[in-house]
Amino acid sequence: MKFSLWIAAAVAALFALLGSVFVVSEGHNAIVLNLGRVVRSDIGPGLHFKWPLVESARVFDRRLQVLDAEPERYLTADKQNVSVDFFALGRINDLRTFYRATGGNETIAVERLAPIIRDSLINEINSRTLQQVVSGDRDAVIGRQLEAINQGAETLGVKIVDIRIKRIELPQDSNVVGSVYNQMRSQRLQVASQLRAEGVELAQAIRAQADREKQVIVAEAERDAQKLRGEGDAEAARLYAQAANKDPAFYAFQRSLDAYRKAFGNGDTVIVLDRNDPFLQYLRSER
Repeated sequence: MKFSLWIAAAVAALFALLGSVFVVSEGHNAIVLNLGRVVRSDIGPGLHFKWPLVESARVFDRRLQVLDAEPERYLTADKQNVSVDFFALGRINDLRTFYRATGGNETIAVERLAPIIRDSLINEINSRTLQQVVSGDRDAVIGRQLEAINQGAETLGVKIVDIRIKRIELPQDSNVVGSVYNQMRSQRLQVASQLRAEGVELAQAIRAQADREKQVIVAEAERDAQKLRGEGDAEAARLYAQAANKDPAFYAFQRSLDAYRKAFGNGDTVIVLDRNDPFLQYLRSER
């Protein structure tokens, strides 16, 4: 009989011990409830104790979670409908507030966060045209609203770290889609025209610079050529004068031969002169 009582006491003690111990894994935090009332919160990883029967522990994942939502339709500044599909990255920031606001139910938290994010996105998309929403910086669409979103999420004990837009779908109305594409095409054509104009302007500048350099080079070459030509003529004149001083008769003969060569070089020149003209003195036979 005593042995049975010892066994019963041991089993009861074991269950009491098991009921008073709980483990919090890495990346998680826990709260302790006393008859449904939060008495301890933000309990970190490790082995922890609680009063059996009267206290219970709830463990929550404090790591980043992806909060996905259904695509929503928004009205742009130019009164066009777009469907925006987004997701948020967030985590539980205050366990006590989170439990009081949602009862620890993550589904309820997502359902309450979705309209907060949706209403903030409305402010940004409503202030932008369809073209700006589709072709603009998507991070800028939600970047300025992140602080306002976290003000609402704070009441749920949640902090939103980032929001990403997965997809922006245009309306199925082909006229609207065509209008957007035409505007984008027009912008690209304007950019292309501007680049072509800049290229033509640059080419003209390069061509003008090359022409100026060409004129300078030609002028300098002509100047140097004239200088060399003048120096050559001066040297030739000096040599002719020197030759004339040494032997005037030979110099006169040489100059006459040069004159004959120039006058009769093509073979069909006709010159009518008096037979006693000095120009013909070296053509006459001397006997």
